[in-house]
Amino acid sequence: MDPLEAVVAQIQGLSSTASDIARLSIILKQNDDSLRTESTRLPPLLSQLDPSIHSLGFLYILEASTASYVSKQQAETVVPIINKFIAACNAEQIRWAPDKFISVCKRLKDQVMLLDAPIRGVAPLLTALRKLQVSKEHLTPLHAEFLLLCLLAKCYKTGLSILDDDIFEVDQPRDLFLYCYYGGMICIGMKRFQNALDLLHNVVSAPMSTINAVAVEAYKKYVLVSLIRHGQFSTSLPKYSSSVAQRNLKNFCQPYIELANSYSTGKIAELEAYVKTNAEKFDSDNNLGLVKQVVSSMYKRNIQRLTQTYLTLSLQDIADRVQLNSPKEAEMHVLQMIEDGEIHATINQKDGMVRFLEDPEQYKTCEMIEHIDSSIQRIMGLSRKLTAMDEQISCDQLYLSKAGRERQRYDFDDFDVPTKFNI
Repeated sequence: MDPLEAVVAQIQGLSSTASDIARLSIILKQNDDSLRTESTRLPPLLSQLDPSIHSLGFLYILEASTASYVSKQQAETVVPIINKFIAACNAEQIRWAPDKFISVCKRLKDQVMLLDAPIRGVAPLLTALRKLQVSKEHLTPLHAEFLLLCLLAKCYKTGLSILDDDIFEVDQPRDLFLYCYYGGMICIGMKRFQNALDLLHNVVSAPMSTINAVAVEAYKKYVLVSLIRHGQFSTSLPKYSSSVAQRNLKNFCQPYIELANSYSTGKIAELEAYVKTNAEKFDSDNNLGLVKQVVSSMYKRNIQRLTQTYLTLSLQDIADRVQLNSPKEAEMHVLQMIEDGEIHATINQKDGMVRFLEDPEQYKTCEMIEHIDSSIQRIMGLSRKLTAMDEQISCDQLYLSKAGRERQRYDFDDFDVPTKFNI
């Protein structure tokens, strides 16, 4: 019998029970090199297998058959096959070969990008990462690939569907960096700036032994989003950030630090002049649109300052104080801020007067109570999770052995402490 036909027969005969799958996994690993050698003969064999029943075997043959270069014309044929497999495959079976499943999914991403149709990979990759996950707390290598396709296809809402998950398990640090970076960009696209800030903060404060390009790009956006969201930026990172990040990140992002310094003066003309001078640099970083939002946010910030001083102001006064071109432009800014909940005010169209109001929220509605309760429940769940993780680490042999070695360096029981340290 032809060796490839023999492999197909074994796949068909060993795909029913868990013990059969375990045995098949060993056989397929042994035949992996020969499958790659015969990669050009593999595509027709897929028609003899059912991806929902023979998922593990189908995966091995599909991965080997797509390992070589795929042209744009070939991609039109391969993409539907991979999509069909992802939709039909059995999650338990593909977890016997996660690396191969990840490889196939990444090739799907590459091929839909080759076809200039990233949207064709969005739904399949979401299905794939859910099948690969053992729980929603698990960050897979497919998370970042999925978010990248969402960005390219401008499917921001779809990307948000995985950003609400609480992640506690990470296989590779690079996956976390890219997940938070792309996730931050998706939140920026949806104007969820606080969520974006949290994700970008995770990138710049994550442990790192050397500066990486993802952290640098995240830091640039972190500066801009901080200005948009809070109207200020501090160059000091949290103490738990790596020393490498604290020492070096801002050195790679000087134009952004200087932008923040210009913003802090509150002088819109100076800020606009600085942006105009450095527009080419911001544009080359693909951040010019975000920088323009920073400039726009200064108008809003200055209007917010007026609410702290005045009860009523004319639209002309607001335009003059905030350096807008006309009362009409001031009205547009005020209306947008009212709609976004950034200020509370009413506009008298007859005399062009703006009346600033107190926050009407009394924090006693059923909706607010439910919101507070859900936040408390989430925090309690997080506390329980951290306690369990702490207990798990405290019992880990590698941690205990390292902690024991470290403790010996600071064990002063053999010394006369008062004499030694002149206490």
